[in-house]
Amino acid sequence: MRTSRGRGAGLGLAVLSAATFGTSGSFATSLIDSGWSPAAAVTARIVIAAIVLTPPALLMLRGRWFVLASTSRSVIAYGVLAVGGAQLCYFNAVQHLSVGVALLLEYLGTLLVVGWLWLRHGHRPRRLTVAGAVSAMVGLALVLDVTGHSHLDPIGVLWGLGAAIGLAAYFVLSAEADNALPPITMAWAGMTVGGLCLVGLGVAGALPMHFHAGNVRFLASQTSWLVPVLGLSLIAAVLAYASGIQAARTLGAKLASFAGLSEVLFAVLFAWILLGQLPRGIQILGGVFVLGGVALVRLDELGAAAPDESVGYPRILSAPASGVAGHRTADSGAANDSAESSNPSISSAGIGLA
Repeated sequence: MRTSRGRGAGLGLAVLSAATFGTSGSFATSLIDSGWSPAAAVTARIVIAAIVLTPPALLMLRGRWFVLASTSRSVIAYGVLAVGGAQLCYFNAVQHLSVGVALLLEYLGTLLVVGWLWLRHGHRPRRLTVAGAVSAMVGLALVLDVTGHSHLDPIGVLWGLGAAIGLAAYFVLSAEADNALPPITMAWAGMTVGGLCLVGLGVAGALPMHFHAGNVRFLASQTSWLVPVLGLSLIAAVLAYASGIQAARTLGAKLASFAGLSEVLFAVLFAWILLGQLPRGIQILGGVFVLGGVALVRLDELGAAAPDESVGYPRILSAPASGVAGHRTADSGAANDSAESSNPSISSAGIGLA
């Protein structure tokens, strides 16, 4: 019973994480439409979130700095791959591909998680997991409307696969059972490293950084640019990353990564509610396939043997990790106007983890 309650709470956190990540598209769209570059929006998001998390993170580390030192390799990998690297790869991918195709490639990271657990830990995927993966990928293709894209730029595909590696790293590193850092501290350390990487890439000219410090249009009215920036930082970063790390530690990397696919569905939903971008019938059908895939993986987990305590598999905690009060890139849809015009809701669907 305790295990069932623990996993139920983990799924709740995973959904919370996906929902909060899903808000980022709507927040960032208002910034991008007012003249911000996607890279500037996401860099502001990560840097401000790191600053906000600094006081509680340092408080939790008081007298326990050795914990941060002992996990420094995981923290650096998390910041470089899951935060900075994933976003750099995604931004470059949308320069060569439609937003939908770039996102579909990025979310192949879920399959990379399954492959990593198989190759690294010998956990061969069972039939329900394979069926769930197929269902989820078909659903994503429908939600993102990639069927009309006739040309795939090889360079863009490589960048998209790089983003997939970053996404897989996010779930695998978040789920490390031996990581003693509280989720908020892990999120702070990773975003500090990732933020420094993004700022460095901006200074080096690898990411275009320009912003407009004026009023923006949000929720059908004019408001200060601080409103969407704070939404990106506090909701789509602080809450999203912290709850996502705890969810991955509770559920394991595989189930958490499949649950994370619902971020795209939440992005479409929030684009409808906040921006008036109505989802089409084929996107709703795709959502059913995605949710069906997550359900199949969940059933597979329920029918599995006792969970392994190795990297990527569930660890049920006796008490919630301290600091979790509630768990991925600013959408580069502006870089591909043709993709947005054919499917407006896609312009807000790629704003989360990547």
